[in-house]
Amino acid sequence: MRAKDVMTTRIITISPDNSVRHAAEVMIDNSVSGIPVVDDEGHLVGIISEGDLIRRTELGSRGVASLAEMDMPAEKRADSYVKRSSWRVGDVMTQDPVTIDEDTSLKRVAQLMQEHSIKRIPVTRTGELVGIVSRADLLQAVLSAKPDATATGDEAIQRSVTIRLGENTGLEGLDIKVTVADGIVHLWGNVGTAECRRAARVVAESVRGIKGVIEHFNA
Repeated sequence: MRAKDVMTTRIITISPDNSVRHAAEVMIDNSVSGIPVVDDEGHLVGIISEGDLIRRTELGSRGVASLAEMDMPAEKRADSYVKRSSWRVGDVMTQDPVTIDEDTSLKRVAQLMQEHSIKRIPVTRTGELVGIVSRADLLQAVLSAKPDATATGDEAIQRSVTIRLGENTGLEGLDIKVTVADGIVHLWGNVGTAECRRAARVVAESVRGIKGVIEHFNA
């Protein structure tokens, strides 16, 4: 699946010239934790989120911020002051946010969210905002995912489990043997940790057509 398959296209946006107070009201009224910021031509220029607002002077953060920033270079302290004190969204927002295009895979979207510790990613087309993918959209994709299309039958199941054991599971290099009888997967080998044994079981359970998993591991 691609970003275009799950993205939200009815997007709430805000102008960089709007006030921070207005941004907070929009977030609360629409139950969102972040809002794309677009200019008059509809081009994405930033994103403002709850994280940008939690150190505002309105929350009494002036003293705390100054203590935390004592050793920062002058330009960083000045930038931090602007972000916690300015009334303009354009001064407070996160500039140059991570963006994706419509054909970005959901696997890559999830990776970017994890790498950058973000909850949403704007989708752009030639610089113009056309959608947004949030963590909730990825969860919806999980719910709507079609069952595995692996062919049924003991031999097909055995092949699928064996192949998947070596696909970035943490089990690479372990000599795990797989046998299947009447849809029951039997796992054999010297697997010393509970985490690896659990991973092997989950691999087997992910294959369509199995009726159960029995472990015969030597600790």
